[in-house]
Amino acid sequence: MNSSIIQLLVLAGIAIFLILRLKNVLGTRDGFEKPPVPKTDEPVARKGFEVIEGGPDRDIIDHVEEGSTQAQDLAAMKRIEPAFSVSDFLQGARGAYEMIVMGFERGNLDEIQPFLAEDVFETFVEVVAAREDQGLTIEAEFIGVRETSLQDVKFDKDTNKAEITMRFVAELTSVVRDKGGDIVEGNASTVKRQKDTWTFARTMGSNDPNWLLVATDA
Repeated sequence: MNSSIIQLLVLAGIAIFLILRLKNVLGTRDGFEKPPVPKTDEPVARKGFEVIEGGPDRDIIDHVEEGSTQAQDLAAMKRIEPAFSVSDFLQGARGAYEMIVMGFERGNLDEIQPFLAEDVFETFVEVVAAREDQGLTIEAEFIGVRETSLQDVKFDKDTNKAEITMRFVAELTSVVRDKGGDIVEGNASTVKRQKDTWTFARTMGSNDPNWLLVATDA
């Protein structure tokens, strides 16, 4: 047997030995398998994800104190009407405030009547009528709402009637003119700050989506 054959046999023997050693250390895998996951009783944390099931409702506690009566009433309202959003309500209330204020200032009550409770509408009518009897007109420009905050929440679980009280701080210009057009109050170049506390009401779960202004307290 020549030296070349002996060298090949030695190399083959070494290769077989190494293969057997590797199988004993690594085991056998068929196909593409993921490394085994160590068993643990603790939940596996996924980076970038947070389990919020059963946690606090940010849509509520972003506006009222967690665990407060207001928070509990808002949660009860959501159980009756799951699509209800506190954040969306606040945004809508802000828009309604501007529309109602300007409708009242300019005497355009027909435009805002669908958003007013009957007694509030009647009060607005009386004030506007008295203004007109005196020959007074108002020129107003709404600058913007500077502050909006949720002040109180009430929910009657027997009737599903909800009431939400809002606090608004707005800026506007207002000028009152007499029959002759002379200014008797206000200044067109002076911005005044107006603060109002309004209460809106609605029956949760009803087909009518509109909230009505039921009380005003400046």
